[in-house]
Amino acid sequence: MVLAKLETWRDWKFGLLMHWGPYAQWGVVESWSICSEDEAWCRRKTPNYVEYKAQYEDLKKTFNPVQFQPSRWANAAKAAGMRYMVFTTKHHDGFCMFDTKTTDYKVTDPGCAFAADPRANLTRGIFDAFREQGLGIGAYFSKPDWHSEDYWWPNFATPDRHVNYDPAKYPERWKAFQDQTYTQIEELLSDYGRVDILWLDGAWVRPIDNMPKEYESWGRKKDWNQDIDMPRIAKMARGKQPGLIIVDRWVSGRYENYLTPEQKLPEEPLDEPWEACMTMGRSWSYTPTDRMKPTRELIQLLVQIVAKGGNLLLNIGVSPTGEYPPDAYDRLRDIGAWMKVNSQAIYGTRPVAPYRRGRFCYTRAETGEVYALYLAQEKQAGLPAEVSIPVSDFPEVTGARLLGSDLPLTADLEVGQLRITIPASLQNRPPCEHVWTFQLLSTRTRERS
Repeated sequence: MVLAKLETWRDWKFGLLMHWGPYAQWGVVESWSICSEDEAWCRRKTPNYVEYKAQYEDLKKTFNPVQFQPSRWANAAKAAGMRYMVFTTKHHDGFCMFDTKTTDYKVTDPGCAFAADPRANLTRGIFDAFREQGLGIGAYFSKPDWHSEDYWWPNFATPDRHVNYDPAKYPERWKAFQDQTYTQIEELLSDYGRVDILWLDGAWVRPIDNMPKEYESWGRKKDWNQDIDMPRIAKMARGKQPGLIIVDRWVSGRYENYLTPEQKLPEEPLDEPWEACMTMGRSWSYTPTDRMKPTRELIQLLVQIVAKGGNLLLNIGVSPTGEYPPDAYDRLRDIGAWMKVNSQAIYGTRPVAPYRRGRFCYTRAETGEVYALYLAQEKQAGLPAEVSIPVSDFPEVTGARLLGSDLPLTADLEVGQLRITIPASLQNRPPCEHVWTFQLLSTRTRERS
């Protein structure tokens, strides 16, 4: 059942990730500014750590996203061609964007400014809105919890991102943290309707015998075993949600159902199912000065990822008032216009060698059709008068057609190249922008059509 859902997920290709929490009020990086590691990207605005952390946690009191309209988000995502979403129900700071019974550090607590609003259970509203639009539902959940006294025990300082006591020395405290994690995940998978993906973050919370050699780069030099008991969690989770995909990201093993390279495109196709999680702007969380990537760059990222067999999970940081940045809506609209023309070369496809040659990326449909997607250069508004598609890997190819156009194309085969003449009307008024898709034709495809 899990394998079947994983194949369905591979067909979706394009999803939405959303980072959101009280930290949006300051426009700072999500969670990380309360971590004591010395990193430039999580500097604090005040020099006193104790004071800063107290002020950060007090953001709960003023968090009041009165413009929260998840149906608008869901409509925009669907129109963009997204097939699933993943929402940060709890990030590393421990603030729960759902109505948990395990802590008062949550959006529905009376101490939160938004708690009296009937929409206060934000996760429920978001899941319901996206589910109503037919999108798959993913719950991001952080395994570490920097608010929990059973993870960062106040008895000790917090020198880094890790648990600040030895779980083997204090097993009862660690067991309490395991139980809190289990209960919160159980709540999410019991009370919020169908969930398709459990997207677990915080890879340093893992059995010590599964810790990679490079773990010291995560700020930890002590061999403390942070085993969260994934077998117990997975058994419960799939009992609640049969077929659930579990992404225990960066923790190799049976509970990492797919890989999640972050902010990068692998040079070669990966041997396992994978998803590139990338930001639409520069930041995961909302910052008022963030700049969205150009539409051309976003579409071409999607094409290159799909050509190598992956999915694109594109992140938008939500504002403190509960809105997407206006530019984010513009990007979603423009991507949607492109998808209306080219989606058959994206959804349900699988990678096909050579994956990319020059400006062309290749995908293959389940029925066997091969598509060559031409990546336009920057500021290239129209098609050239002639294109040459490398087709030495496809000996049966005899011609091509351009998706979005019914005009016939003249094609000649010359030493592994399909040379296509583009009519002047298509050169000046192509069916879309940024990437143009040629379906490669052969005797078999002509017979099917």
